[in-house]
Amino acid sequence: MALSAKLAMRMGQSMVLTPQLLQAIKLLQMPSGELTAFIETELERNPLLDRAEERIEPDAPFEIAAPEAVPGDWASDTMPVENTDLALELGAEIDNVFDPDRAVTPAERTPQADGPSLTGGQFSGSGGGGGGEDPANIEAYVASQESFSEFLTRQALVALVDPGDRLIAAALIDGLDEAGYFRGDLDEVAALLGAPVERVERVLGVMQTLEPTGVFARDLAECLSLQLIERDRFDPAMQALIAHLPLLARRDYIALRRLCGVDDEDLADMIGEIKRLDPKPGRGFDHAPESLAIPDVIVTAAPDFGWRVELNSDALPRVLVNESYAAVIKRGAAREEDRQYVSTQLQSAHWLTKSLEQRARTILNVASEIVRRQDGFLVEGVSALRPLNLKTIADAVGVHESTVSRATSNKYVSTPRGMFEMKYFFTASLPSGGAGEAHSAEAVRYRIKQLIDAEDPHKVLSDDDIVTRLRAADIVVARRTVAKYRDNLKIPSSMDRRRQKMAGAMG
Repeated sequence: MALSAKLAMRMGQSMVLTPQLLQAIKLLQMPSGELTAFIETELERNPLLDRAEERIEPDAPFEIAAPEAVPGDWASDTMPVENTDLALELGAEIDNVFDPDRAVTPAERTPQADGPSLTGGQFSGSGGGGGGEDPANIEAYVASQESFSEFLTRQALVALVDPGDRLIAAALIDGLDEAGYFRGDLDEVAALLGAPVERVERVLGVMQTLEPTGVFARDLAECLSLQLIERDRFDPAMQALIAHLPLLARRDYIALRRLCGVDDEDLADMIGEIKRLDPKPGRGFDHAPESLAIPDVIVTAAPDFGWRVELNSDALPRVLVNESYAAVIKRGAAREEDRQYVSTQLQSAHWLTKSLEQRARTILNVASEIVRRQDGFLVEGVSALRPLNLKTIADAVGVHESTVSRATSNKYVSTPRGMFEMKYFFTASLPSGGAGEAHSAEAVRYRIKQLIDAEDPHKVLSDDDIVTRLRAADIVVARRTVAKYRDNLKIPSSMDRRRQKMAGAMG
């Protein structure tokens, strides 16, 4: 069979992503802070765009009323805010001390809905001075605070004289994290600067003598060792204790006494000495401020025992198209290129305003449907959280699943129970033992935490015991699932909890 090239016509349908459509998709996925920065850029680039000074009113054309509450959905009209700080409830003080990299989950930090507004008003007018002058900028008179890197650089200039050593010190400072630990690689620093590794290690040793003591340590053990050496407390027994910090975190005092060769009293004194050290020597300095989450949607209780879902005007920048200015420029434009430029910018401005309106509508529709399906959570708390996936919301709103994913990505909702990321309300489904409804994975995690918090100190629950109690509550889970959820909650195993409770009773 001979092969040859030929031309053929074929009909088909395909979707072409135009630049305008790509922009609309990008705007939908942007968080509020990034969207504000994008709008500011467009205002500078496009002369036909103006910033809307007035605030968005509740009857704005793109706001949609929340769905009516179904009678019987609300169990109570009182909604106390729960304390979801797991670190406080688990009593994990010793774990926090010996785990400097411990991350805080979004469920652990839920700022209250009635927090301060992050968008201030504009001040106009002048003080007692003459009119027409700009108001004085108070921030210009405030002395800037010395940063952590500047504080270390100033010390390094005194401790090191050789210019090459100072260059190495600057590279080491760049490798510090906010806690003051050196997270870089000495071999990479040496290769980058073309210096011997031995010289880099020597400079690192000098930098470890700077203030605050413990800075430039490569791990927690080295950080504590540097502070103990300065206090002249790094004897052989303390060295053995520092070398076995995991045993200390598990409160395995029997093994520690054997390894350190000390009695109970000496071991208690050594542990007390370690607790007085600073595991994060760099945390007391000024670092780059963390961007605070601004709620995109605000949910409040309605008088009819339902919920009012509204867009947060502070998180929704609004722009207007200056049609009159565009007409004036078009009439005065002598060249075709100028008229084409005005037409292009006018079309871009119209598309941007339309995309912002569509973004607001989509977010509000999705948030309203989430509130309607998670009404039990707003009334009763995490225990009433229902299983929910993207497809369910997409089918109810009439959009694609990817649209729901973009509309909820990095978006926050303020509720009477605190502020949560919209993704928080999407949880996996766990089957029930009978014909009842499925259970949310987040609700099961909360139930496991409640069981462990209420356990008898003399009869600590094992994972198998938790499985049995969950099955009695019509929740079917495997033992490995319980262990995984327990690890996610930073809860020790039953053996470690038993050892901790025994140590607490002895203390």
